[in-house]
Amino acid sequence: MALSVSAVWAQSQGKDWSDYLGGSESAHYSPLKQVNKSNVGKLEVAWSYPTGDESSYTFCPLVVDNVAYVAAKNGELVALNAATGKELWAHNFGAGGGRFGGIGGQRGANYWESKDRSDRRIYVTSGGALQAINAKTGELVDSFADHGKLDLRMGIDRANGPLASRTPGRIFENLIILGSATGEGYLAPPGDIRAFDIVTGKLQWVFHTVPRPGEFGYETWPKNAYTYMGGVDVWGEFTVDEKRGIVYLGTASAKYELYGGDRPGDNLYADCIIALDARTGKLLWHFQTVHHDLWDCDPDAAPQLATVKHDGKTVDVVALASKNGFLYVFDRVTGKPLWPIEERPVPKSDVPGEVASPTQPFPTVVPPFSRQGMTVADMFTAFMTPEEIVWWKDRLSKARTGLFTPPALGDTILEPSVNGGALFFGTAADPVNGTVFVLGKDMPSILKLVPAGESTAENSGGLIPDRPRNGRGGAGGGRANIGAAAQAGVAERRGRTVYDQSCQVCHGPNLDGDRGPEIADAVKELGADQTRIIITKGKGGMPAIPTLQPAALNDLIAFLTKPDAAPVGSGLPLVQMGGGGRGEPPYPPGVEPPPSRYKTGYGNEPYVITPPWSKLSAYDLNTGKIKWQTPYGDLPEAGPSDKLRGMVYPKSGPVITAGGLVLFAGNDSKLYALDKDTGKLIATKDLPNGSLGVPAVYEVNGREYVLLAVSGGNGFPVGGRLAPGGVNPPATSKSYMAFALPEAKKQ
Repeated sequence: MALSVSAVWAQSQGKDWSDYLGGSESAHYSPLKQVNKSNVGKLEVAWSYPTGDESSYTFCPLVVDNVAYVAAKNGELVALNAATGKELWAHNFGAGGGRFGGIGGQRGANYWESKDRSDRRIYVTSGGALQAINAKTGELVDSFADHGKLDLRMGIDRANGPLASRTPGRIFENLIILGSATGEGYLAPPGDIRAFDIVTGKLQWVFHTVPRPGEFGYETWPKNAYTYMGGVDVWGEFTVDEKRGIVYLGTASAKYELYGGDRPGDNLYADCIIALDARTGKLLWHFQTVHHDLWDCDPDAAPQLATVKHDGKTVDVVALASKNGFLYVFDRVTGKPLWPIEERPVPKSDVPGEVASPTQPFPTVVPPFSRQGMTVADMFTAFMTPEEIVWWKDRLSKARTGLFTPPALGDTILEPSVNGGALFFGTAADPVNGTVFVLGKDMPSILKLVPAGESTAENSGGLIPDRPRNGRGGAGGGRANIGAAAQAGVAERRGRTVYDQSCQVCHGPNLDGDRGPEIADAVKELGADQTRIIITKGKGGMPAIPTLQPAALNDLIAFLTKPDAAPVGSGLPLVQMGGGGRGEPPYPPGVEPPPSRYKTGYGNEPYVITPPWSKLSAYDLNTGKIKWQTPYGDLPEAGPSDKLRGMVYPKSGPVITAGGLVLFAGNDSKLYALDKDTGKLIATKDLPNGSLGVPAVYEVNGREYVLLAVSGGNGFPVGGRLAPGGVNPPATSKSYMAFALPEAKKQ
């Protein structure tokens, strides 16, 4: 039987970076010591490789046997000489289209080799499939699955359209364990966890995240919910304890995530840390961090493994950081919390049909790493006009706030937000001393539920009405343009509402990008037919939207063809559900629907709250206390750096080294080196662009390198906007850069 030995072999040597996030433990840890506290300031660019495009890559490099594997050239997988940056080969996935294709939106890949090392492969997802690529030649491995491609729908019921997975999963022994991203809409497919034979692609086991009759947790859902409810997918990162053969996964919220009138109950296994037997998929233990989630507080950062001293005993623990700002710590084997987690009463919901959980779990000893709630006293006015200050004070004063306060038909402040707290790339660990590092983001959202078929744009982007944004009208309503829009075609205005409910969460209310890319010219660039295919089937980092009805899709295409004809706030109500109507699929016969399928825009508002906007916290899990906490980077263009610290919504993460360092880069175009014991800044290096992903640390011929993608940032993007003073670096500055200490001069 072929076994995965590369992780153990390479990491024991400490020279390669052959696994996603540095190892199966997802610790972002390197045992290399050549670069350390005393000399890190001497790092210099050893080589660079231009990406050859205008894409921003979240792809985390792998390095094995002096070969680095990266994403570049409009989403191709590229192999480079890890000591020189010279290109060795490139694999084109046939998707093309830059930001819309290839592996441009993927967060990383897996490396595997046979026991005798004759068969070496890279596994990466693209085009709705897990693809096996020969690591030596860049060609598809024809013997794997269907000529090198495994359909990501395999093993999942009701997956009518292609599924995406931006996180590469984990390899354990002869298995590759996969999650998925099943979509955000009502009646999305379930996110069952699956394992496949690493050599052949044959399905080996499935764990149902929406339980079936006879399975534990079935009673926490409506009867037969598994036949029509979905979500509860593992779209983020997960971790393997190779010694014990246990895989730890954080599951997403049930869908729809911000209203649960059609899913009464706690909804296991949503928002859980789940420990499974990696060989069989059998449940070992679980803990639900949020009951009946109404806040999209799903954990997606990698669970971290550590060994600590607790009550005089040595204990192996697993720590899970979540989007709600809490760090949960458990005995790795039994699932018992290391310190008490209390069920406490929380506010009720007054939205029709909603029954919020009366209690939620609160860690007692371990302090939160992010702020949990915002009031008008936390308002930050440095970037506001006098009119905006008045408008925001009034809005924040009237809004509901506080942790676990349910979204309402009026404004509710969510802090951390759906994009706040800990996200992918956001956790790391030092296995030597029981320290876990968490990157927390303080980005409030203001939620306001509206009935199905109505526009959610009113609270998306949050700027006051009629203030221009990137030349595309008012983001907070654009009411001055609605009169003109009334003359536009009905299809475009209905399409605006479809966009508001299904697309703006990623692409922003003005199509200028947020979590996803700018798409204002998508139809112009790709054509209506290709755009339709991408929406329905997904591509690159863009997941499919399988629940969109044909009539609604036609309206959406009409809007994307002429977006200026239907500005923010001009959407028309949709005819909902059934009989060829618009909106999402109807409930099956016999299911009692809720009063409405309420929805909301996410309303991300990063600059409204006082800085720092993101912080790195170091937890000593021997005590449960925070050792140190420091802003994650800087924002010099925004003002005095001693006052305005912390990068906004960084999509990067730190690396911890045995040389005593925390290394990271983000969207402020700098590489940072901190003292891992104190958090104190040791050195910085200027970069030509922002950085996404997690650096790789490796050694070739006795020289240690730090390799990172320098292809993202574009100034300081927040919902497509630039912070004051931000500039867009030229596309030519997008590259991969490897840093190392100066080579010794030859005598």
